[in-house]
Amino acid sequence: MALRDLITQYPGKITIIKLDMSDEDSISAAVQAVGERIGAGGLNLLINNAAISKPALPAPLSATEKKDMMEVYETNVVGPFLIAKMFLPLLQTAAEMDSPEKDEGDKMSCRRSAIINISTNVSSMEKLPETFPIAQMYPYRASKAALNMLTRCEAEDFKNYNILVTAIHPGWVRTEMGGDKAPMTTQESAHGLLNVMSSLSSKDSGMLLDWQGTRIPW
Repeated sequence: MALRDLITQYPGKITIIKLDMSDEDSISAAVQAVGERIGAGGLNLLINNAAISKPALPAPLSATEKKDMMEVYETNVVGPFLIAKMFLPLLQTAAEMDSPEKDEGDKMSCRRSAIINISTNVSSMEKLPETFPIAQMYPYRASKAALNMLTRCEAEDFKNYNILVTAIHPGWVRTEMGGDKAPMTTQESAHGLLNVMSSLSSKDSGMLLDWQGTRIPW
């Protein structure tokens, strides 16, 4: 397993914590484990990356069933909702800590306290005519559009805590979901995401950006 190899390569820097996004008890246990690991400083950055897509691509209407819609929505929307809700106290603790941003006017950044929801350009209603012919993906598209709304709601709700919340499209990446035809490697996508996250500020909270920092229309 690649993650276990990284743990061996960087001892003491990575901790694996079990978490089932559809199980509130599992999330609660993960919150407790993270809290014990990070201590009094709180949690600076929470990335909601896990997602599923059903049925198999191109996931046309004729192949999509109710259970596909329900399962995808539970993982892609309800999961990030529960995780943000239950990790909020740790994020609030980090946001309340002294930081350079306090003295510079803009109090929001990923170095202080932030939630990043990994979204997609196929969630964009404006761009739908461009992307729909490639893959219909009814459950995935609808769930990620809902994730965008969740991002907007959280950004508005958490702004008084100075917690930044942004949705980011990582690009079309060669993963199990993205497939072999995707033009980007995981390394290229991760590099782009890190660059964008390092530059985020309050103006980006509640927005949908791509891996280059370009704003994607709803």
